[in-house]
Amino acid sequence: MPAPVTHLAEARNRLDALDRAVRVAQQRLGSGLDVRRVRTDLDHLRESLALLCESAEKKAEEAAGQAVIEIDDSPYDPEMWRGVDDEGIGCRHN
Repeated sequence: MPAPVTHLAEARNRLDALDRAVRVAQQRLGSGLDVRRVRTDLDHLRESLALLCESAEKKAEEAAGQAVIEIDDSPYDPEMWRGVDDEGIGCRHN
């Protein structure tokens, strides 16, 4: 599975393609209200994507800084559990 940062880079590329398409439409249609609204929405998307990229980068840095803790799969010594109540079953003291 590709990393979120890769997906965000792809989103940025598609946003750039949309920007180019809107510029072409603006040249053909002029700077009417509809084109300005799309341009404003595009600017908002660009700002939101930048914030999302920052957040993803911070999370990636945090994840890289965390140590991996290995848990041993060997069974526990049964004596460790002597006299302990088992939740859900109740007390098994004799």
